[in-house]
Amino acid sequence: MAYKTQHKATSASQDVLEKESESEMPLLRPNFILMAVAGVMIVLGFLLMAGGSSDWGAFNPDIFSTRRIVVGPTIAFLGFIFMGVGIMYSPRKKK
Repeated sequence: MAYKTQHKATSASQDVLEKESESEMPLLRPNFILMAVAGVMIVLGFLLMAGGSSDWGAFNPDIFSTRRIVVGPTIAFLGFIFMGVGIMYSPRKKK
């Protein structure tokens, strides 16, 4: 089955793309700033959880430190929550 396409002559003024107004855009600058902060929090949380491991010959008690099992996961979890807030945030309109 063959499809025929029709080409219409368009003027140069119709080829220009119209810029969306900021009220029509789904994510604005504050959303991207909040999402960047959330991304930094997530990376920081994972870096706090990282570190050396125990060897077969010697036990390293640092794997059970508060930084690794409490602080790091908490910051990463808050970063994930903050990412959702950053996506859903809608700035108030000025009157």
